[in-house]
Amino acid sequence: DRRCFLWCLYTTFKVDRSLHYHDWRKGAQGSEKQGWWTLSPLVRILGVCRMGGRSLLAAAALLLASLTVAQAFYFPGVPPIAWEEGARIPLLVNKLDSKESAFPHDYYYYDFCDGDGEQKHASLHENLGQVVFGERIVTAPHEIKMNVPMKCNVVCVKDYEYKNEEDRKKIDLLQQAINDEYMVHWIVDNMPVVRRVYEKGFEPMTTLGFPVGVPKKLHIYNHVSLTVFYHTNPKESGHRIVGVEVTVSSFDHKGAKAADITCDRSKLAPLKLKLEKGEKLSVAYTYDVEFKTSEVHWASRWDHYLSVADPKIHWFSIINSLIIVLFLSGMVAMIILRTLHKDIARYNAPDQEEAQEEFGWKLVHGDVFRPPKRGMLLSVFVGTGVQLAIMAIFTLVFAALGFLSPAYRGSLMTSMLVLFVCLGTPAGYISARLYKMFGGERWKTNVLMTALLVPGIVFAIFFILNIVLAAKKSSAAVPFLTMLELLALWVCISVPLCFLGAYLGFKRPTIEHPVRTNQIPRQIPDQVFYMRTVPAILMGGILPFGAIFIELFFILASVWFNQLYYVFGFLFLVFVILAITCAEVTVLMTYFHLCAEEYRWWWRAFMTSGATAFYFLAYSIFYYFTKVEMNGFSNGFMFFGYTLIMSFLFFLVTGTFGFFASFLFVRKIFASVKVD
Repeated sequence: DRRCFLWCLYTTFKVDRSLHYHDWRKGAQGSEKQGWWTLSPLVRILGVCRMGGRSLLAAAALLLASLTVAQAFYFPGVPPIAWEEGARIPLLVNKLDSKESAFPHDYYYYDFCDGDGEQKHASLHENLGQVVFGERIVTAPHEIKMNVPMKCNVVCVKDYEYKNEEDRKKIDLLQQAINDEYMVHWIVDNMPVVRRVYEKGFEPMTTLGFPVGVPKKLHIYNHVSLTVFYHTNPKESGHRIVGVEVTVSSFDHKGAKAADITCDRSKLAPLKLKLEKGEKLSVAYTYDVEFKTSEVHWASRWDHYLSVADPKIHWFSIINSLIIVLFLSGMVAMIILRTLHKDIARYNAPDQEEAQEEFGWKLVHGDVFRPPKRGMLLSVFVGTGVQLAIMAIFTLVFAALGFLSPAYRGSLMTSMLVLFVCLGTPAGYISARLYKMFGGERWKTNVLMTALLVPGIVFAIFFILNIVLAAKKSSAAVPFLTMLELLALWVCISVPLCFLGAYLGFKRPTIEHPVRTNQIPRQIPDQVFYMRTVPAILMGGILPFGAIFIELFFILASVWFNQLYYVFGFLFLVFVILAITCAEVTVLMTYFHLCAEEYRWWWRAFMTSGATAFYFLAYSIFYYFTKVEMNGFSNGFMFFGYTLIMSFLFFLVTGTFGFFASFLFVRKIFASVKVD
């Protein structure tokens, strides 16, 4: 096991450092070896370290390897396809989206070329995550054959007349797509087609998809040149596609017939998509295909998409978060090792006269476990927060280990939905245990609220947003049948599991507190300004937010700028640091409140760490007005609708971290003192 552990660490740091930057033209550095060696560290560990009953070091190495690799990796699961010479390669098209609009559209919502008869486009079956994300993948009429170059192939010619109202509407839609900078997304062999962007003074960048045209000038890109990179293994038959790039052009063929169309850049002017009164317009869609060999192996073909452009930023985020954690840990350690230790020793001293004269947290021992107001709502929030936290942990672990590869489109959202539905039992159990501890008697109401309240709020907001998407004819609008499927998952699986958890929770004995609660509540003295409810809660949320705000920038960019985010190793570390920070901040604030004889800590503990969501919401508003290029009421409505859902769920998760940390802390300190 020791040799396995050291070997795993060695290969993780040595081999994977060379897999950071890739270029299809030059080949992948560090990818000379074939087969399983070029896969992720996890695959090598699983191949060598057999997970026996005593292989704890190997398991630790597995987890460490998944977290220390900064760049994302491709976990095998989709079988490779070896394309024979001349084999037809299907071209698939996905939704069109834009950074200036929150409403993606189906490819054939616009008047692009479609086949006839048997060649007419067909929709592929999307999974639940793809449907929720608004992906609509259909076939395209373009013909691509393996290793068969093509020049200026004509897909179709679209003719428009001003006197035809339908033609004017089609032109208007295309003009709107061009001005809103909508991007076309093509897929070849399950690989997204990328476009290289060259800017003076900068390294070439790759972007997913290509624009419909040139904004303001209204030049439509009606000519596409595809470059397919493939790898050939002499020991195997066929070729494996490892990447596809695209360049786009705009050609005005002046109404030429299909047989006379050429694609000579030097002789053709750009085509302006504008239909003047009394005129006609002809748009010919053409494409080129060329094939180039590449040294990149099939197992490494996703590395180029998922490599971190600048990992220093993510490391800076981790270091920034660790500094905050170390600062808080020092304060907590000082309180626990010095102040609390002295307090407990003094309170337990044989001479009780001095202890009785002391003011501090011991004075509220008869009220510290007094049930809070609205205890049912608190128990429901904490139970659902546990459900969300476990879902997030499992999702991040699976993603960091590579199981949620982008090759499985929609797998991230699908896994989150399935995990949330299947984790109804912990939510019901925790909620029932807390509500019983609070002395609640309306257990039926508690069970129903745990199962329905939070999912119902999220579903209601999502339903309203879906109505707006449907009114805009967006592909992101979830179909009615899919909405029924989501309801069925919720009602038929999540709710019964929540009932089961609640039954198990209510069957357990009531949680006993280390001290008894007085019948008459103690009077709370006036608090200084910064220790009052709102200021104290707002202060508590600053540090946890400071630990995540850098990573939050990349997450928002991936959501609203359609960028791939796959550094789940970093994200998992940030999530762990967030949980620790929330716990430490809440413990500190709870201790300060108890020392000030403020014993109403239940809701304060939840709200103190939950206030991180308030800063999340505030930062999202700042991000919308400074970074997002969307304009209009409908776009803002969609942005803030989705942000509200994320902030609410984030509030429950962070609040749960703080609540349990304070709960354990208060029980521990009051169990350590002698109370008459």
